[in-house]
Amino acid sequence: MNQDLKNNNNDAQDIFELAKQYFLDGLTCLDREEYSEAESLFKSSLELIPNRASTLTNLSVVQLKLRQYFDAKKSAEMAILFDGNNSEAYVNLGLVEKELKNVTLAINYFDKAIALKPDYVEAWSNKGVVLNDLKHHQQAIVCYDQALTLKPDYAEGWSNKGVTLNELKRYEEAITQYDKALTLKPDYAEGWSNKANTLNLLRRHDQAAQCYFKALELSTSHPYLLGQAHHQMMLTCDWRDYEKITQQIFDHLEQGEKVAEPFGFQGISQSEELLQKCAQIYSGDKFPTLGNLAGQAQYAHQKIRIGYLCGEFREQATTILMARIWELHNRSQFEMVAFDNGWNDHSGYRTRIEEAFDKVIDISRLSDLEAAKRIQEEEIDILVNLNGFFGLYRQGVFAYKPAPVQVNYLGFPGTIGASYMDYLIADKTVIPQESYQYYAEKIAHLPNSYQANDNLRAISPRTFTKAELGLPEDSFVFACFNNSYKITPTTFDLWSRILSQVPNSVLWILVDNLIAKENLKKEAIARGIDPDRLIFADRLAPSEHLARHQLADLFLDTSPYNAHTTASDALWSGLPILTLQGNAFAGRVAASLLRAVGLEELIANTEEEYVLLAIELASHPEKLKAIKERLANNRLVMPLFNSSLFTQQIEAAYQVMYERHQAGLMPDHFEVG
Repeated sequence: MNQDLKNNNNDAQDIFELAKQYFLDGLTCLDREEYSEAESLFKSSLELIPNRASTLTNLSVVQLKLRQYFDAKKSAEMAILFDGNNSEAYVNLGLVEKELKNVTLAINYFDKAIALKPDYVEAWSNKGVVLNDLKHHQQAIVCYDQALTLKPDYAEGWSNKGVTLNELKRYEEAITQYDKALTLKPDYAEGWSNKANTLNLLRRHDQAAQCYFKALELSTSHPYLLGQAHHQMMLTCDWRDYEKITQQIFDHLEQGEKVAEPFGFQGISQSEELLQKCAQIYSGDKFPTLGNLAGQAQYAHQKIRIGYLCGEFREQATTILMARIWELHNRSQFEMVAFDNGWNDHSGYRTRIEEAFDKVIDISRLSDLEAAKRIQEEEIDILVNLNGFFGLYRQGVFAYKPAPVQVNYLGFPGTIGASYMDYLIADKTVIPQESYQYYAEKIAHLPNSYQANDNLRAISPRTFTKAELGLPEDSFVFACFNNSYKITPTTFDLWSRILSQVPNSVLWILVDNLIAKENLKKEAIARGIDPDRLIFADRLAPSEHLARHQLADLFLDTSPYNAHTTASDALWSGLPILTLQGNAFAGRVAASLLRAVGLEELIANTEEEYVLLAIELASHPEKLKAIKERLANNRLVMPLFNSSLFTQQIEAAYQVMYERHQAGLMPDHFEVG
């Protein structure tokens, strides 16, 4: 053999072996979720052997993990160029288009993969995921079942089926699917996280926290787990390692990491800067800008067409606050369309909604793009987001910008952190001018409180006795009917100080899960408070809940997340609320309400002031009586519960937004006089 040829063969073999080693090392890093290292190794392999389809395919997998979608697409297309029967590359293309919200293309690619390889389990399952995103739930289940018929031990398929059953509100069935997945693959982080999501909806918060922590233990790269786990702990008043965990969340957010969802984070943070960062990270990750369907449309309507998008058009806090405003809207000036992402509970509130709106359009079974196109077809001038990151929200719909003006209002007390949201309706208490920098939206300031209220809310004529509600007859009753996740260790410290200084007093709390009750009793004992002084209230129908406020003497607010609807409940019922004004929107709401009802002296600016004022009012009944009398006198004359005045003011805000847009002006901060 010619020596040069022999040397060339040896060199070629060496190159092949080195490329192979890079490839194998890349696979190892991929298995370890060391994606940047895997990408580098696969690229090194391709520098030596550029036309190897398997390397290009795995590179596209890694680039998908790194969210480098256009690079992933290019790598997969190159793999197909060298191997037209590469079904895995077609699946990768489908996954890329799924992430880019090109769902029709995604399904086409999955179908191509299945045509090449009919028993391709992952292709069937991923097609099901896209169909689920399109709200085609039954078709999705057919795909999952096909995948599981082909491979009964396919953990991802069981978990994906659980996600779809969860969306169909078949929660126990969903748990069964997750358990099958986790039996097959105990180290499946996403399976644990999906199970936690459903356990949360079943209000099994302690189990949900355990599942989130298990997922976090298995995959530190899986986003939002620490924040989700901690929020579940807060729902059961489980404050173990509170300082440590919250500091970890703050530190990760400062580094720009995906550690917490915005809604849960509001319960533990007073930093407007971090709250904004949390929202920006979450919106950028989950709900990036997807288009501008409305463009610069300037519709020629005789009336301004307002769309309200909400998942709670039923007997729920948002509707309880807004119902009267919808009824009072000026029908000669405004046309109103409700885009309903929830369900009809056939309540009196639902009847009021259907009578108040010109149209109620169900979008709950539409994909985000389908819902956005439906909104665009209605030529909505101003689309109001009544959820934000709360409840049954559809932030993905807003990402398509289906209306020329989009407004963040009421449901989520903070910034959405996305450029496609134009305005946030607020007041000077919840967002003072110096805080504008922490909000992606332009601020529309109403002159009194930003929070709507219904001046027709019925208070049940039922007269409760202290005995039937478990309250001691001769005690001073402090009350807090806020959700349990709003109770922080610091707030409970303040309450314990107050109880210790007001001996003949009890704290009446709305806590409706047994674990939270037991945890609060333990925390009381740890602070030297007899746990029997904690009286737990169950949930009642709204009118009866308002009626029982008469048995309380003073409402003690929480911080950093105040009472919102619950503050309005108390004040409408004649119960004064003592609040500690915070440093961010969620912690300033009760102060806003108190100013609008003329009880500014119940706003404390420091923890010490909060404690001393509570003790003073409990110890001087004549002072508290005078405040209650003033509240009774102010209730129907001050702005807070003047629904007609509020409607005029929010309509004036809509008018400014509309006129600016019609004049071709960009959104800007403004005040309603």
